[in-house]
Amino acid sequence: MNDDSKTSPATERVSSASVTLRDIAEASGVSLSTVSRVLNNAPSRVPIPAGTRHRIESEARRLGYRPNPFARALQGAPTMLLGAVVRDFSDPFHASAIEQLAVEAMSRGYNIVLGHIRGRDNEDLTLPSVLEPRQTDAVLLFGEMEDQPRLLSDLNEARQPVVALWQGAIPARFPTVDVDERGGIRIGLEHLVELGHRRIGFASARLPGGNPAREEAYVEFMSEHLGGVPDGYLQHCESSMIGGAQAIEVMLGLEDPPTAVACSTDAVAVGVSHGAYDKGVEVPRQLSIVGFDDLMVARFSNPALTTLHMPTAEIVAEAVRMALEFIGDPAAAANATLKVFEPTLVRRASTGPPRPASGRR
Repeated sequence: MNDDSKTSPATERVSSASVTLRDIAEASGVSLSTVSRVLNNAPSRVPIPAGTRHRIESEARRLGYRPNPFARALQGAPTMLLGAVVRDFSDPFHASAIEQLAVEAMSRGYNIVLGHIRGRDNEDLTLPSVLEPRQTDAVLLFGEMEDQPRLLSDLNEARQPVVALWQGAIPARFPTVDVDERGGIRIGLEHLVELGHRRIGFASARLPGGNPAREEAYVEFMSEHLGGVPDGYLQHCESSMIGGAQAIEVMLGLEDPPTAVACSTDAVAVGVSHGAYDKGVEVPRQLSIVGFDDLMVARFSNPALTTLHMPTAEIVAEAVRMALEFIGDPAAAANATLKVFEPTLVRRASTGPPRPASGRR
């Protein structure tokens, strides 16, 4: 009597975590070396028929085979993984950037491995404590890391190419893709001046790594065009909605409060808008607000937020393109080149002309 519950080793579905090349060889009816050459795309002195390749690849998919990236790296084969070291997964901007990275990497046949800094900012971190670079073909560095000198030193010595994104004002250590932060702030301030505003405050978020470029651009613009920064108009705050609400509470309490506020992030700008509402100040009738980044929340805030659009998808795509180029040509990664993208103003409902001073609540 046959026991239908039993299957042969060649047809049994093995856990994807334990499937080996030998399992695939037995299921395909070919040698182990042939399977290895096909799945590692290795050269062969004897051509492997297309039908055999198809059978091996089909059995690998059916069994749920997943190559071990560490083993592939030891063999000198590409791991097909890109590493990403990120300051803060919970930050809305970084979360959006990582999503773009996943989409871009997958479109090129790669997956990503993430290393996280948040919560350990005061530690002198090593690269292996954040990310195992040997399991990746290249590493992308998201955000300024000047407060992590040991990590940067390890990245300098890694055999994998490194591409950095959003490094702020620091000198480029690696090939870098960034946005013109100073130019973006000036565009937002020029927009407010064109509307007629002269009393313009700034909610300056404490950005990861201490990036001061956006605040410096505000101070420079105010000095050049409006006689400097009035007392209390520059407020430092957390890069969060709570931080924005706290900043605008202080500014609205001034004897001569601003009629407009530029913000270094969208999260802060939304907090400014909510804080103004809580104080009975209408946006934009009594207070205009400009953000920076153009996160999804900017479109759905009430009123919708005027902001500087960060070309995140384009920046990430360029960084991935560079990383893949350097994988094929490691010598090219030795040059710390810098490519800068320009932000653009997105006008929405949070900005308008100032009301006469006598009508301000």
